[in-house]
Amino acid sequence: MSANAADKVKIGFISTLSGPLAALGTEIRDGFRLGLDETGNRMGGLPVEVVEGDDQANPGIGKQLADKFIKRDKVDFMTGVVYSNVMMAVGAPTFAARTFYISAAAGPASLAGAQCNPYFFGLAWQNDGQSEAMGRHMSDKGYKRVVIMAPNYTGGKENLEGFKRTFKGSVADEIYVKLGELDFASEIARIRAQKPDALFFFLPGGMGINFIKQFRAAGLASEVPYFVPGYSADEDTIQALGEAMVGLQNSSHWAWDLDNAANRNFVARFQQRYGRLPSMYAFQGYDVVRLLDRAVADVKGKIEDKRALHDAIAAARFESVRGAFKFNTNQFPINDFYLREVQKDESGRVTNKTVGKIMTAHTDSYAGACKMKNP
Repeated sequence: MSANAADKVKIGFISTLSGPLAALGTEIRDGFRLGLDETGNRMGGLPVEVVEGDDQANPGIGKQLADKFIKRDKVDFMTGVVYSNVMMAVGAPTFAARTFYISAAAGPASLAGAQCNPYFFGLAWQNDGQSEAMGRHMSDKGYKRVVIMAPNYTGGKENLEGFKRTFKGSVADEIYVKLGELDFASEIARIRAQKPDALFFFLPGGMGINFIKQFRAAGLASEVPYFVPGYSADEDTIQALGEAMVGLQNSSHWAWDLDNAANRNFVARFQQRYGRLPSMYAFQGYDVVRLLDRAVADVKGKIEDKRALHDAIAAARFESVRGAFKFNTNQFPINDFYLREVQKDESGRVTNKTVGKIMTAHTDSYAGACKMKNP
């Protein structure tokens, strides 16, 4: 640790901040910055210094940034990564340095199960969760034969595995595309040929926006009902597509209209600062600050005491904007999952509305394989 570690908190923020996949990283950063504004740029009373880097959704670049932040900048915490393949590259040097990583997005299965690590806390989700919820919902709605689609990387594969885990019907076709792909002509032709009961897809950021435009332009939207996990129907996607999103059902562990005091304050403050509704990525960046602010306060600023700091983070004695919050034994969240539907409200604004709950206190499918060690 650096000699003045107890005088301030240094955070390495690595995220995807450029290119077609950048919207999600920008949302995390906006929520994170709002959280720091509310604490006066302090955590547990200590001033905060943030060093920031753009991983460009590239694992190699992410690892280079992590190495620099840990060795040169001697950060106390890391956060910000969106994509699980980047997370795995960033995680190796972070954990080796006994630096805590608080995830505002990526939740790979390996870190939830056999490779769980005391220095990793998945504050957002385990990747499979939202898709597990949608698999259950689509089964409950009676769909029997579906096509599923995702990008060909860790997070994409795990989302489809999650869907298949809870969907009781059959999968007619399982389609993988390159992460960052924006032209879906061949995939749309495959879907048309299968004539499925429904389509489920996970396509983050600009991928989902382009796919929905092309799917609708091909005339398939009126023939094949489609469903998505919440991150493919979040406020950033709605903002880009508008009325084309109306009616789309999606599954999420959070919604901007959840009725609790912390969430109402967050949504109001976010709208005031940025002029738009927050996405789930924004709330997760915001929650990282709230979690760490409380944990640093609980150890009275003695962040060099790794064991005490670990226990303070694990206790999660903060007020999450999603409502009641608890980490499981693998340091991933126990989440409720809601059904949201994109609707047009009284003012004509197109946005998500919570219409039901799919799962309560849902735990991920990998925790049983985690043998968590002490830090």
